[in-house]
Amino acid sequence: MPKTSKATAEDTIRLEGYEGRTTELDTGYTVVFESYTADADLTEYFKGLPDDRCQCPHWGYVFSGKVTFKTADGDETFETGDAYHVGPGHTPVLYAGTDLVEFSPTAELTRTIEVVSKNMESMG
Repeated sequence: MPKTSKATAEDTIRLEGYEGRTTELDTGYTVVFESYTADADLTEYFKGLPDDRCQCPHWGYVFSGKVTFKTADGDETFETGDAYHVGPGHTPVLYAGTDLVEFSPTAELTRTIEVVSKNMESMG
């Protein structure tokens, strides 16, 4: 059975206000351990995807802090101790002091990250 942890994750991404530790499992899912040190509404990064929203579903658990997902049906906030599922059609709002883990289908996540990365580059 595949496994990973924050300490053994294959890749680490560090940006201002964010650290992500990522492992692609051979099950078709990617596990991302995320830590946020700044508040951020990431809506602008999803421009160009259908409805300008993330189209990848995520299953997650909030170790500390909180995360909000904005959808066409309204906002939902998950806090310390919450396990969650968010379907396609959302944008995240992140809060300083948040640590969480998400499980996402690798193919959908890769398509989303390609657009997000291009938007980040164009915004400088």
